[in-house]
Amino acid sequence: MASGYGLAGGPSRCFPFWQELLACYVVNTDTDDVSGGKKCLPVLEDYYECLHHKKEAARTRALQHAYRRAEAAHPRENAPKAGTVRNLGLLGKEEDTKSVLNGSQK
Repeated sequence: MASGYGLAGGPSRCFPFWQELLACYVVNTDTDDVSGGKKCLPVLEDYYECLHHKKEAARTRALQHAYRRAEAAHPRENAPKAGTVRNLGLLGKEEDTKSVLNGSQK
């Protein structure tokens, strides 16, 4: 990140956010008074999000949790059985599924 170059030689993923943060600090602070840097907190937050993706990950977890909760509350009526999923429906009979799972041949 320090050089601003990414792995492929171009600008890094978060370099534009870094430039925006640096510009904010240059405009809002001087050598005697650094309290203007507080105005840059939203920009700093955007830069950290670009680096670490914490908010994105939290949103993804929340969506997955809500989806699983909704799926558990309303189970599918014609969901495939475990045996059908195991043999991909190729054998077709429950007996064949059990023989394949036990390793025996007919």
